[in-house]
Amino acid sequence: MKKMVITLMMFVAGLCFGADESKPNVLFLMMDDLRPELNCFGESHIISPHIDKLAAEGVTFTRAYCNVPVCGASRASIMTGLRPTLTRFNRYDSGADTEAPDAVVLPQVFKDNGYTTISYGKVFHTWNDSEDSWDVRKGAKTNETRWRNYLKPENIQLDVENKGHGPAYECADVPDNAYDDGSVAERTVNTLKRLKKEGKPFFLAVGFTSPHLPFNAPKKYWDLYDYESIRRPGNNHAPENAPLEAMRRSNEMRAYHGIPKEGWLEDDELARTLIHAYYATVSYSDALVGKVLDTLKELELDKNTIVVLLGDHGFSLDDHGKWGKHSNFEVVLSSPLIVKAPGIAGGAATEALVEFVDVYPTLTELCSIENPADQLEGKSFVPVLENPDQPFKDFVISKWQHGMTMLTERYSYTEWSEKGNTVVAQMLYDLQEDPNEFVNIAGNPENAPLIETLQKTLYANWGKDFSN
Repeated sequence: MKKMVITLMMFVAGLCFGADESKPNVLFLMMDDLRPELNCFGESHIISPHIDKLAAEGVTFTRAYCNVPVCGASRASIMTGLRPTLTRFNRYDSGADTEAPDAVVLPQVFKDNGYTTISYGKVFHTWNDSEDSWDVRKGAKTNETRWRNYLKPENIQLDVENKGHGPAYECADVPDNAYDDGSVAERTVNTLKRLKKEGKPFFLAVGFTSPHLPFNAPKKYWDLYDYESIRRPGNNHAPENAPLEAMRRSNEMRAYHGIPKEGWLEDDELARTLIHAYYATVSYSDALVGKVLDTLKELELDKNTIVVLLGDHGFSLDDHGKWGKHSNFEVVLSSPLIVKAPGIAGGAATEALVEFVDVYPTLTELCSIENPADQLEGKSFVPVLENPDQPFKDFVISKWQHGMTMLTERYSYTEWSEKGNTVVAQMLYDLQEDPNEFVNIAGNPENAPLIETLQKTLYANWGKDFSN
């Protein structure tokens, strides 16, 4: 009922004020498992010229964090502006419809305010989640292959034999549009041309599955990298004093053919090949982003379009000996966020702490439309876009299963609890002194007062229930 009342109020407001053609469009680009180690984030080993170009025209958030490091839950959280709780947004297949049915999702707000809303590719994890909020929607799958999108016959066969998990990577000598993500980019390009003719404001969400497993990319993107120069990370081992809760293995990578089912991944050649494959897949998705952004500019839609690019969460590539998301380490909780908006000076980077629940209120403020303020747990970072040097938040909060993490400017604190009250394990890292989280200092007696202070803030800011 609450969702229906809010939506009706927004619809009536739209009727009163009418369609405003001066309202900015929104191009919402989401990528899966994207690490913030591109050139625009101060790294040089991944080739991403198109995302780097977007960063040069927008504001890059170097300390942006997801609220939960798993696909479905993160996307549902972003689109509702709600943090996860002990019972909400915890799984890969979590959805807004099923776990926050009274929440008004972000595209619905835009639809109620006269925008054409379109979803292509992987935006929500389940393609038909919140389906009424879209005027047009089409999932990621565009060809006749299985959803993991292998193109080589031998890999398709392994996929069938391994019950939906073939190899963890594929290098096929094919054009960009052979894989599903390439087709999603083509559809987006064609849709932008149609939207230009229609002249109505739009909220266009485009989700690229890359660089999600399996790391499949056309050969030309593999060829961008010299395998011999690729090395495993220096922190490819368990941190000193890390609790068992922090080192529980994710089965995501292990499910793929050819990956050891138990123990550490000792095979150096395989580990480096997986890293090579990830790099290639990032460069592939970067090229697709470039095709979309180039079209936006050619059509002169860029002058009145807000562009948001973000990953749904990060990914461990042997960091702490782990492969995948599903942890409370900073490398998994952090992910790229870049925002380009009319009237906002480009080329700046900010170290302001932001979390993905802040995206919803930011976009509604940039577009001057009303949002369901009583629902949202984030706050607009428009002030940071206008002045990237100003502080924004004192902390952000992320959750993975029973582990709750709070990150401040200096520290990352995590605790695991049973039934939400008995603390069974803790981690504390000084990110200034130990940015790669080599040594857990939670057990040091001198840190007890700091942990007590961090706990009080964490307990006061867990996700709230939003229901009838």
